Amino acid sequence: METLNAQAGSPIPLGATFYGNGVNFAVFSRNATRVTIEFYSNQDDTVPCSQFIFDPKLNKTGDVWHAFIPGIQKGALYLYRVDGPFEPSAGHRFNPKANLFDPYAKAITSTSLFYNLPPSYKPVMDKIDINQMEERPNHLFPKCVVIDDNEFNWEGDRPINRPLSESIIYEVHLKGFTAGKNACVEFPGTYAGFAQKIPYLKELGITAVEFLPIFEFDEYENSNVNPRTGERMKNYWGYSTINFFSPKASFAADKTPGGCVNEFKNLVKEFHKAGIEVILDVVYNHTAEGNEHGVALNFRGFENSVYYTLVDSHKEYYMNFSGCGNTVNCNHPVVRNFVLDSLRHWVLNYHVDGFRFDLASILTRGTDGIIMNWAPLTNAISEDPVLHNTKIIAEPWDAGGAYQLGGFPGGRWAEWNDRFRDDIRRFWRGDEFCSTGAATRISGSSDLFTISGRTPCHSINYVTCHDGFTMNDLVSYNGKHNDENGEGNRDGTDSNWSYNHGYEGPTMNPVIERNRNRAMRNYILTLMVSQGTPMLLGGDEFRRGQQGNNNAYCQDNDISWFNWDDCNINRSLVEFTKKAVKLRREHRIFRREDFFHGDRGNTPDIQWYAPDGSNPDWCKISRFLAFRLSGISDAKAGETPDNDFFVVANTDRNDVMVRLPTIKDGRKWYRVADTSIEDESCILEVEKAEELLAQERYILPANSMLVLVAK
Repeated sequence: METLNAQAGSPIPLGATFYGNGVNFAVFSRNATRVTIEFYSNQDDTVPCSQFIFDPKLNKTGDVWHAFIPGIQKGALYLYRVDGPFEPSAGHRFNPKANLFDPYAKAITSTSLFYNLPPSYKPVMDKIDINQMEERPNHLFPKCVVIDDNEFNWEGDRPINRPLSESIIYEVHLKGFTAGKNACVEFPGTYAGFAQKIPYLKELGITAVEFLPIFEFDEYENSNVNPRTGERMKNYWGYSTINFFSPKASFAADKTPGGCVNEFKNLVKEFHKAGIEVILDVVYNHTAEGNEHGVALNFRGFENSVYYTLVDSHKEYYMNFSGCGNTVNCNHPVVRNFVLDSLRHWVLNYHVDGFRFDLASILTRGTDGIIMNWAPLTNAISEDPVLHNTKIIAEPWDAGGAYQLGGFPGGRWAEWNDRFRDDIRRFWRGDEFCSTGAATRISGSSDLFTISGRTPCHSINYVTCHDGFTMNDLVSYNGKHNDENGEGNRDGTDSNWSYNHGYEGPTMNPVIERNRNRAMRNYILTLMVSQGTPMLLGGDEFRRGQQGNNNAYCQDNDISWFNWDDCNINRSLVEFTKKAVKLRREHRIFRREDFFHGDRGNTPDIQWYAPDGSNPDWCKISRFLAFRLSGISDAKAGETPDNDFFVVANTDRNDVMVRLPTIKDGRKWYRVADTSIEDESCILEVEKAEELLAQERYILPANSMLVLVAK
């Protein structure tokens, strides 16, 4: 094997940086005694063709090992080996026989490590002689790829920076969107395939796509078996990151090493041409290396004691606030810089518009695992000058019991609002005395977000998301059906607040189907007229189901993939969704940037009503809501006022006669939406709204929603 010559190089930036005549390599390791980089001719090679051994006197500055190696070109394949103390009780797990990814690698080849691990492979657990350490065969390990980030032609593209108050988010799995039946794309399940569906999303009217994780992960990490078919389950969702700078290679139609980079960049560029933002679901709270029984991939082999939060008295064990085996030591200065470098990389080199942070409460835990009131990382993300126009959305809890909804530390953070999900589900299911909770959510959740000085748009409102039932299953099942996950139906939440409308699962009964379609119209319309930032789960607009599985993280198959036949079968619901989205986008009264104030002069900005037109008794009102929004009160100085709107929700089993508010200036009430209507006129554009013959009252059928506009 050839030993390469190198220059001293630079300790910054970390990772592999291509300069035309060579590459600068830099990697952090505080306690390593020897660092070697190995190069490969092909991604399937089992033996490196050349190597460079870092000289700690010439190629190390502080804790960074670095070298400039002339002649290395873009597309070069490499891995590291790192030697140092193997003392788990002190937090050190160095193993010179293990291949390691560069933590800053910008692309990785798509070979699966976990799929090819031999049954005899055991991770190193105890303090043993170095010669007894097991060597993992090279061909089982994917390779890092040298990338030139300057070669892509962005054609002047920049992040869109649309305000949250004007955003409508569409959460979707990149592969599953086009991997299923009749997607009619050239490369199903890929970045290129997704790009062909952008016209559909533009027509739908959403303003941002939020992708489930696309950072490199290994779907074969899951070793569970489907009890019905005997097939090995997968890590389909991808919430187990291997590398935080690399787009997932297997999602690319271009299978050449590094081909995923330009293919994903092109997808972002095409989204921006359509006026749609790209938000990435990111998982900085844990990694795929697992606990003390896990596999060394990168961080564990470079500096385990820094990258992970370890049990202080027994450092061979990992704190587990993620529920996935380990917890990233997010507020250690080195790790904090790593996270910021990763985020900047995706903004600067991929032009992404925002991030949703999985189990974000872990980002507020200190090096001892305790929640901090002032968390350096979340504040740094909020205040970082490069990221300042980037959307940052927290899932404000973790698996260790932290729950910070409404008060997530860091200033400008938006948050997933699971209280909106639960209160709206219970209200529309017809549970008693849920009207007050639903009213609070519809009006922006001021009880949660006012105290931290934020606005309604910081509440990310959703009825369904990837984690749980789809909207179709929410109205089709009373309980979860996760039998094919290989966990005995023990996984997934039991708190679904769902209702099957009389039959568990799919049915041909026309009455049940009508009721289910109406229920979905209610959910979608409620989401679009509520204050806050709405998020729609991809496929809900055409009744995508998962056979009652509310935890389909392991189902990389038809259970999770989109069946585009459903888009045609349920075209009426797609059209309803388009009009509901348009209603929101064209009327700022539904997307306020501040909370309601009540009376301002003679015109309240919001006024609530009982069915008879009186003020509601919030201690007694049940299964009913009605409110009027004043366009005049919502208008800012110099702006043209919006229309007034009157919104009514009847979740009872009986029809209700609603007395309509009086209009004194000559305008009349026009019907925009009545979800009880079965044909396309159930929702109309405002300019085509139907004038009510009776301006004093309206009989709203059971389990229905009404939207009127004054004009």
